[in-house]
Amino acid sequence: MIHIENLTFGYGAGGFRLNIPAFTLAQSERLAVVGPSGSGKTTLLNLIAGILTPDSGQITVADTQVSNLGETDRRKFRASQIGFVFQDFALLDYLNARQNILYPYRITSALKLDEAARDRAQSLAQACGIGDKLDRHPTALSQGEQQRVAICRALVTQPKLILSDEATGNLDPDSKARILDLLFEQAAAAGAPVLAVTHDHELLPRFERVLDFAQFREGGQP
Repeated sequence: MIHIENLTFGYGAGGFRLNIPAFTLAQSERLAVVGPSGSGKTTLLNLIAGILTPDSGQITVADTQVSNLGETDRRKFRASQIGFVFQDFALLDYLNARQNILYPYRITSALKLDEAARDRAQSLAQACGIGDKLDRHPTALSQGEQQRVAICRALVTQPKLILSDEATGNLDPDSKARILDLLFEQAAAAGAPVLAVTHDHELLPRFERVLDFAQFREGGQP
């Protein structure tokens, strides 16, 4: 599903440098990425999603060379093919929870907002424990509730790839387990792999593979 070759990326001259000689993620694989803050874990997710573009190298996702797409095509690909749970949630305050969950359908014609999509949004919200809060705006939700909205938004399009940046970071242990179950359940239904950045080592046994990302600061190979 993901294949990276000879990728380099940096934030300005003399700043952070990321060097990934090779990286792969198999179809339906569940991979947890760990490592110290500043090692580039979130940067990797942003590169795969096409939010950032590499200085050199290739990123291929589901047979699409994301690194070769223009900005508009990257945005379209991300909205229609990737479910991304952002660490800062990236919710829009002027939209209520339901509208935030369905937001991917508003930004690309590749997705059709129909009754099935609306039903899926409601079902996901119920599974995440926010089914009664869909008319509230983010400012009227707790941090944990905002996080659940972000997770529902990532899953509602039935994506081919799920990227998770600390998706369970603000949740209690029971909620973490339930949300991770939901992520894996939705991924399995879509045949999608899960690439999850986490600092919670108690969750690592739930994943098929764990990658320590610190090696990529030194140009190592997994």
